[in-house]
Amino acid sequence: MSIGPAGHTARSTLRPNSETARRGPLRTLLHTVDGVRIDAAYDPGAPATDIGRAPSGHLEDLAIVVAHGFTGDLERPHVRRVAGVLARHGAVVTFSFRGHGASGGRSTVGDREVYDLAAAVEWARTLGHTRVVTVGFSMGGSVVLRHAAQHQGDAGPDAVVAVSAPARWYYRGTAPMRRLHWLVTRPEGRLLGRYGLRTRIHHRDWDPVPTSPVESVPLIAPTPLLIVHGDQDGYFPVDHPRMLADAAPGHAELWLEPGMGHAEHASDDELVARIGAWAVSHAG
Repeated sequence: MSIGPAGHTARSTLRPNSETARRGPLRTLLHTVDGVRIDAAYDPGAPATDIGRAPSGHLEDLAIVVAHGFTGDLERPHVRRVAGVLARHGAVVTFSFRGHGASGGRSTVGDREVYDLAAAVEWARTLGHTRVVTVGFSMGGSVVLRHAAQHQGDAGPDAVVAVSAPARWYYRGTAPMRRLHWLVTRPEGRLLGRYGLRTRIHHRDWDPVPTSPVESVPLIAPTPLLIVHGDQDGYFPVDHPRMLADAAPGHAELWLEPGMGHAEHASDDELVARIGAWAVSHAG
């Protein structure tokens, strides 16, 4: 799976102004710099007066971009639940990574997906949001870390949250990760991914190997960074989040969640609400 230098995104098929955007949900196709169509949705969020209370204050200039995990997409119930909780804190952009759902292309399992996230962040900016927070889960967690390391200013996020993210590539220390490697590397695994999991996986190996999440973390400063991980994660044990936090001493905040498993499915509404509150308070 090859990757070139990450750049700015191409245009969306839909570019409403910010006042139009905030009247209701939007759905569009974004176009990445390498020509992949990305299915994306926008929820303007619920004003505090509509939800009765705002746990951390609702800021209309804030957009939270959600990067789902491998085999997810923006239509999956667990992604919609997370987006619904975060919408109490700001507008929310969800999208399907390449090879997932209605997006084009094939999954490169965290490599070129940086381009997909870049397109979603740019769309949030064009909709009038001056502050953007990226929140990624599992594979999406690795992508938000790599994206923040490669993009600064308006092209990058104002704060980053990585949930259940790996620290390093090629990890096979747990049974779920050994199954995932079979899925990605074997023809019969990719066939199962396509027809059983609605995920189209690229057949080529990474060439060159992309910068790992732990190598990316030091490049994110001074952008605020939150690392969230469950102490019962069946995919990546707690040495992964600790490695990530150690790579940014005094910069990253680490939440080790007791009893939590892996990614969106294990992130209950209370945790997602805390993440939303953190996003509001750290987005500048």
